[in-house]
Amino acid sequence: MITKRELIVHIAYWLFIVAILGLDIFFGSSGEIMPNRLLIRYGYFGIINVSIFYINYTLLIPQLLKRYWYYVISLVVLIAVMAAAKTILAVLYRDIVLAYTNSKTGAIEYSDVNHYAIGSVFMSGFFIISGCLIKFTLDWFSNIKIQRSLETEKKDMELQFLKSQLNPHFLFNSLNNIYSLAYQKSDKTADAVLKLSDIMRYMIYESNDSWVSLSKEIEYLKSYIELQKLRFKNGASVEMTLNGEIDDQQIIPLILIAFVENAFKHGIANDPEDPIRINIIANQKILHFSITNKKSNANKDNVGGVGLNNVERRLQLLYPDRYKLNIVNSATHYTSELMLDI
Repeated sequence: MITKRELIVHIAYWLFIVAILGLDIFFGSSGEIMPNRLLIRYGYFGIINVSIFYINYTLLIPQLLKRYWYYVISLVVLIAVMAAAKTILAVLYRDIVLAYTNSKTGAIEYSDVNHYAIGSVFMSGFFIISGCLIKFTLDWFSNIKIQRSLETEKKDMELQFLKSQLNPHFLFNSLNNIYSLAYQKSDKTADAVLKLSDIMRYMIYESNDSWVSLSKEIEYLKSYIELQKLRFKNGASVEMTLNGEIDDQQIIPLILIAFVENAFKHGIANDPEDPIRINIIANQKILHFSITNKKSNANKDNVGGVGLNNVERRLQLLYPDRYKLNIVNSATHYTSELMLDI
């Protein structure tokens, strides 16, 4: 099925050919323009040229191009047949096609038939070559479009897969924490379940968009921190600093949570002398996020680091060449620093 782009290119091509023929009719012809002359020279020969173009374009290229020698032989046969048809027409209408006025003597003379046949071969070659150029160019752009579409679909599928990992990963860790509270028969268990419900509502519904406001993402982080504080008898020690503009900025959802989650999971969160420090600075162009926590060997487990690997892959897909992630793992502290061009 012909595409809109292909139709436009074909129309433009034939308008160009008609324009050239028009110039030949009005400026290349001598004497009165006769209807039979127009019919023979531009009607019959026009049909032959159009046939050459579309036989090659719609039949030979799609069917035989991959079988190189079959295609070459078919082109030779097509050119020979069409050149022969033009030459026969030229002989039959000799006074119209081959006749010309000698500029010196003013006498009517006739072009050599053999020379005319050779010229017909070159003219046929022109329509074959132009057809190939148009076909290959359109196919090239079409293939680029298809490739980009496939890349976009692959990217979307990968993002959906990465995002689908987040909820189970987060839920698994949160339920472990709530289980710990329930096991201790803590009065905080009900509050923890309620906080988890609010957080899951954001993850399931509000984070379905490709982008969310930075302010909502930060509120989500705060809710998560409040949930984590319920684990500790005297609460967790967290210092969060916000600077700049956060209301109008957009960010991909659930991109910062993994850093905060790892700080609680692998760090010491209840030391007032060395709290988890979160710093967020945002303006119209840059988001700077950093988090530092004191390390604790006691909090390590055998579960792999799905969170940070997930985040880095999403950053590669959605912020290519627009982010810097720096992680410092010292003997006593773990620091994650993320710079985003937003």
